[in-house]
Amino acid sequence: MRTKISLVIIFALFITGSATLAQTDLGFWACPHGFEGQELHIYNWTTYIAEDTISNFEELCGVSLIYDTFGGDDEMLEFLRAGNTVYDVVVPSDTTVYALIAESLIQPLNFNNILNFENVSADLKNPLYDPDNVYTVPYQWGTVGIGYNRTIVGKDITSWLDMFNYSGNVAWLDHDRAMLGVALLILGYDPNTNNAAQVAEARQYLVANSANVMDIAEDDGQDQLRAGTVDIAVEFNGDIFQVMSECECDDYAYAIPQEGALLWVDNLAIPVGAPNKALAEVFIDYILDQQVGADISNYTAYASPNQASIDAGLINEEYLNNTAIYPDPAAMENLFSAVSNEELATIYGGEWKIIKASVGS
Repeated sequence: MRTKISLVIIFALFITGSATLAQTDLGFWACPHGFEGQELHIYNWTTYIAEDTISNFEELCGVSLIYDTFGGDDEMLEFLRAGNTVYDVVVPSDTTVYALIAESLIQPLNFNNILNFENVSADLKNPLYDPDNVYTVPYQWGTVGIGYNRTIVGKDITSWLDMFNYSGNVAWLDHDRAMLGVALLILGYDPNTNNAAQVAEARQYLVANSANVMDIAEDDGQDQLRAGTVDIAVEFNGDIFQVMSECECDDYAYAIPQEGALLWVDNLAIPVGAPNKALAEVFIDYILDQQVGADISNYTAYASPNQASIDAGLINEEYLNNTAIYPDPAAMENLFSAVSNEELATIYGGEWKIIKASVGS
């Protein structure tokens, strides 16, 4: 998940001068004094940050940043559950934030040190998973939809039924809430229902429509699509845009089906026991700078939560005008966010295990 787009948008403002001078001269974020010589430990998804985000922060603050990556929320969650206190900043998805808060694994933020929170879009503040943003700020957001080889499929995909009825090879994403949520929508149910019978019906629907599924992919559906193993892959939108950019062709496309799809938000949070909470909050403020935020979103091809970046015209127009990255109001009406708690995690997780045991190779 959250892999980078290979097309690097390099702003001309980085061409001259050192990182420190360029940022100072052009009104970039300035680091508070007193952190020189310190270390900061980050735990993030793989290739989910711009190429110079880390080096610029180190230069501006005179610090060292140790940057480790995880392959999925479960890996990060289990690491924190084990009592590890290595990391100062982690990047959980919205559904995982519920568990992190419930299990007291992340700590409240001091927004006196994160003044750039004002740059965040009002639509992404005060989310259901963290009312009043006590523990988190948004990092990137996007959707789980359908990536496909348009040349092979032979038409534009507009519906989930196009995928379920396709005669070629398909990969689903290993994401219980995204896949079961789609089935629930098709069946006319709430994608966040706690009715176990309805979720079981959604499981039955997916199994009954899985004849073309070659694999339930652990976030490598885009690689299978690129390799031609599958013609259609349910994936995170940025992952598909990576394939599209690397190909530099018109073969690939990404669709948010008309029935609806999962909208997710990834977040920055500070674990309980973080060795350097003060510097962690400085780093979060830096990420929310309008130029820094734009650089990340222009590199990853995921949507920016930074309204100041958008208003200042810093987001790549090709991305900003692409409704598969920044959905228009009509598409937004059909998107759903996954609500989570222990009860829902048990219901959906249990049904998903049954699906994985019976579907695909």
